[in-house]
Amino acid sequence: MSDLLIIGINGSPHKNGNTAHLLQIALDYCSGKGAKTHLINCTEVMRDQSTPFCMACSSPCSTRCFQGKRLEKELELITRADGLIVGSPVYFGTVSAQLKAFWDKTRSLRTDKKLLNTVGGAITVGGSRFGGQETTQRAIHDIFLVQGMILVGDGYYEDDCGHMGVAAQRPSDADTNAVERTRILAKRIMEVAQATRMLRIRP
Repeated sequence: MSDLLIIGINGSPHKNGNTAHLLQIALDYCSGKGAKTHLINCTEVMRDQSTPFCMACSSPCSTRCFQGKRLEKELELITRADGLIVGSPVYFGTVSAQLKAFWDKTRSLRTDKKLLNTVGGAITVGGSRFGGQETTQRAIHDIFLVQGMILVGDGYYEDDCGHMGVAAQRPSDADTNAVERTRILAKRIMEVAQATRMLRIRP
């Protein structure tokens, strides 16, 4: 598994907040098993965009809004990923604006099928135990499905990462259940990425 590439995408506006904490736990697990890892903070990546929100200015997407920008580099990197672990805080029962703005800029990747069969998992953090985490996970799953990605959830007995992924309550470092499930999610991402790697042969 040493040549797998697993990327975490932090949709929180906070670089070192609750969502980032769990994403780092997941990436630490993957790197400990020999994978290459990388963390993308959506807020930082989108900072040099003159228009942070996709305007659908061309179809298919011409990519002109991010050519030569940091976003171009990060999007190219995720096309080489075997697994993506996407994290978001719960904002009104769904993903953050930062994550949505970042993902809307991936239209060109969908056109070229660049994320087809990439393995994806979701981490969400809410202000309460039942604070919209699962609806936020479903929103993340929807953006995976539109890209043709492979979703990871649940598991068997001791390898159960949660039905839809990790649903945490802030502060996430005190949510021992979420921390445990984050490591299990990372393990599942690694296993499924390894098992499906031949599906991701890219030019």
